[in-house]
Amino acid sequence: MQYLISVIHDQATLATPEEDAAIDVFNERLQTEGHWVFAGGLASPETATVIDNRGGSEMVTDGPFLESKEYLAGFWIIEAADLDVALRLAAEGSRACNRKVEVRPFQ
Repeated sequence: MQYLISVIHDQATLATPEEDAAIDVFNERLQTEGHWVFAGGLASPETATVIDNRGGSEMVTDGPFLESKEYLAGFWIIEAADLDVALRLAAEGSRACNRKVEVRPFQ
């Protein structure tokens, strides 16, 4: 089963060199153990563009969808046998990136 591990951050800072190194080690482990599907870091919320084309009237807005102290800073998509494995890996990812994470299964 695949899971999304969302990295939640509440500062306007990027990862430190030490955090980047720990994330690289964690990514290599995910790949070696067959859990890796895809991962990526995201630019700051100020770079976002929201598009709403419901009802056939396109509206484009610069900036994040929500004004919030916390934002999505990055993510991992992993393959795990079950939720327990996904949660264990998420805890290790949280430690590596020094951020909170949220785990959600794909439907």
